Amino acid sequence: VQLQASGGGLVQVGGSLRLSCAASGRTYSTDTLGWFRQAPGKEREFVAAIGWLFTTRVSDGVRGRFTISRDNAKNTVYLQMNSLKPEDTAIYYCAANTRTGITTSRETFDYWGQGTQVTVSS
Repeated sequence: VQLQASGGGLVQVGGSLRLSCAASGRTYSTDTLGWFRQAPGKEREFVAAIGWLFTTRVSDGVRGRFTISRDNAKNTVYLQMNSLKPEDTAIYYCAANTRTGITTSRETFDYWGQGTQVTVSS
């Protein structure tokens, strides 16, 4: 079982990035898929999640700027990030929750990708 995140990089304030996370090893169409991030010296925090019925949850800090989506045919989840701010700088991790419905709790996600670095310069 693997989750491979990509799409990170260096972007200026106000710019956009689209992260992708390709899942392999099993079918994730009925799982909750999510994105978390971890900045230096901080705990890993919830960013967004999407359930198997395409319901979504987004953290207050990114609502209106970030959008999560999924393509079950490609076993891929996306995070479209617009109007990026310096405080969005972090390593972004994708994750899968194979056991419960849509959640925002880090502890409920049982598979994790390796992370992709997002750096927003001012």
